Amino acid sequence: MPAPAVRIPPVQALLAFEAVARLRSVTLAAAELNVTPSAVSHRMRQLESQLGLRLFAARGDYLPSTEGAAYLARVREALAALQPPARAGDGAARPAATRLRVAVTPTFSRQLLLPRLALFRHAYPDIELILQVTIPVANVTAEDADLELRFGTGPFADRESMHLLSDEVCPVCSPEYLSAAGPFDDGFETQESIVRAHLIRTPLEPWRTWFRACGVALPEPASGSQFNDLGLVLDAAVAGFGVALMRLKLGRSWLDSGRLLRLSPRSVRSPHDYFLCWKPGALQRWECAAFVDWLRQALR
Repeated sequence: MPAPAVRIPPVQALLAFEAVARLRSVTLAAAELNVTPSAVSHRMRQLESQLGLRLFAARGDYLPSTEGAAYLARVREALAALQPPARAGDGAARPAATRLRVAVTPTFSRQLLLPRLALFRHAYPDIELILQVTIPVANVTAEDADLELRFGTGPFADRESMHLLSDEVCPVCSPEYLSAAGPFDDGFETQESIVRAHLIRTPLEPWRTWFRACGVALPEPASGSQFNDLGLVLDAAVAGFGVALMRLKLGRSWLDSGRLLRLSPRSVRSPHDYFLCWKPGALQRWECAAFVDWLRQALR
C-alpha cells in the first residue's frame, strides 16, 4: 500500500510568512514580493490553516509565536537550500546584516536575557545583535546604543520607554554563613537579628526597603562590603560575606542551586524596576521595533 502523499505548503505561502516575520509588515512584505497586501494575508491564512498553527502571537502584531518562531527557522533553512548555487565570477555578495546595539546590565543579561536569545536569533537571523554591557546606575543613561536597559523608577528625560520587569526582595545568605552567624528564627525581620549580621551593600537595592517593611528603625548601613552589580552582591553572599538583599526573579538560579537560602518567607516589592528605553523615533526602524516586541513577549 503506497504511503500517503506528503503535503508541503506552497512556496508562495512560505515566502510570504518569511517576509512578514522579517519585515513585521504585510504591506512591506507585499511590496517585496510584488503582490497585493490582500494576497499576502490570504497566503498567511492558507499556511496557518494547513499547518494547524498560529504563526504570530497576535493578529496585527507580527512577532512570531513560539511555534511560529520554531517553524520560521525551518522555513528559512529550506528556502536557503533552494537557492541556486553560486557560480564562480558572479561576484554576488550577501547583503549586510542589520545591526542592532542594545546596552544591557550584566546580571540581567546573564540571568534573564541570554537564556532567551536563541528564540530571537531564530526569528530574526538578519539582525546582527550587539550587546553592550553597562554599569547599572539608577536612572542614568547608558552608553550610546539603539536600545538601552535602564534600572530605576522612571520616567526618563529625552527617552521613550517600556516597563519590562518589577521584582520583590528578600534577605538571603549562604548555608555556611547561616550556620556560623545564625540562626535567624525571626525571619530576619527584627533589629536584633539584623544588627548581628554583616549586611552586604549596594546602591542599586538599599536595605531601607526591607527595614521599612519590617518596621525596623535602622539607618542605611554606612560600612561593610559594597558592590555596584547585583550579581556580584549575590556571589559575595555565596562566598560568606554576609546577608544580601536579593531580587527574587533575578536571583532565582542562586536559590535553585542551593548556593543561597532565604531567611524569610516574606518578600517586599522593590522600588526599582527594569525599563527598555530608546530615543524618540527609534521604533520607526524595524529592527528596533522587532526587539522591543520580542523582549516584551519573552519576559511575560
